[in-house]
Amino acid sequence: MARRPGMAALAAAAGVSVATVDRLLNGREQVSQATRTAVLEAALRLGHPAAARLTGDMAAKPATMVRFGVLLHKQGQEFYQNLAREMRGAVAQLPGVRGQLEIDFAASQAPSEVASLLRGMAGRCDVIAATAVNHPEITAAVEGLKAQGIAVFSLLSDFAQGVRAGYVGLNNLKVGRTAAWIISLSAKGSGKVALFVGGARWHGHDLRETGFRAYLREERPDLEVLESIVNLETRQLTYETTLNLLNRHDDLRGIFVAGGGMEGAIAALQQARRPGEVALVVNELTAESRAGLAQGWVTLVDATPLPDLCREVLALMLRAAGQGGIGGAGQVFLPIELHVAESL
Repeated sequence: MARRPGMAALAAAAGVSVATVDRLLNGREQVSQATRTAVLEAALRLGHPAAARLTGDMAAKPATMVRFGVLLHKQGQEFYQNLAREMRGAVAQLPGVRGQLEIDFAASQAPSEVASLLRGMAGRCDVIAATAVNHPEITAAVEGLKAQGIAVFSLLSDFAQGVRAGYVGLNNLKVGRTAAWIISLSAKGSGKVALFVGGARWHGHDLRETGFRAYLREERPDLEVLESIVNLETRQLTYETTLNLLNRHDDLRGIFVAGGGMEGAIAALQQARRPGEVALVVNELTAESRAGLAQGWVTLVDATPLPDLCREVLALMLRAAGQGGIGGAGQVFLPIELHVAESL
């Protein structure tokens, strides 16, 4: 019979000290609402008996008002639509919190636009999470928000290291190595491999490229990784470039689309190759990547567990909001979801 998790396990899962949990459960001293919420969420995840008690305590108290700001990219892309929907649902389910969620979308990767949108959230939000490129202009915007007591967390791809309150997403170095691993297993003989990145300043894509190249250099030196291609995460540019690569290189063995735009790579392969002839690894599970897996055009999809992402970042945001914008979460790495045709 499995043992119930103790106070130490609950404290570790909540990111607080055992003494803090003891004070909370035994009512010895006042504990902040953010800490109370973090411990409750940890208790719910662990199935700890304290969850029922804490839920009752929170129900008896007036809900805390927190204004959450989330800045995302590409409003028309299915992945970001899914992320926005998950975030809305997660905020609505926060125990003891009356959350107000403001979601803005950047139309481009331009640092000036993203920095302006971040600054514009200052009067509407108590704490912010965002997807953004790593650029000095964005770092300056985050510094300005921090000076106002507003913590900013980076999502999916890190930025403003040393200034932002924390990062929540995948370990992108491992994502790149995993993509290279499956291509090394799937590639039929020696040849060339193509790599698409979303832009020059996506920190996560830089790490994915580093891991991807390092693995193939170590394990499959017979596979030549071509110069990385910036596709701006667009379908059309990825389609045209992939078709050109396929026409120029009869020995193209694999393609890794490290960010968005994978729909274009799938369409080009459908036009110029047979299923499975070129190994294709793409990012995030959507209707198109799922269909690509089922039909044999996609070899592997690496994906972010969106419910975990929302739960983790909201817990951190709650804590930062309760501490006047003070963050210190460092990096929170989520498990990589790997999908192949047979796992659908």
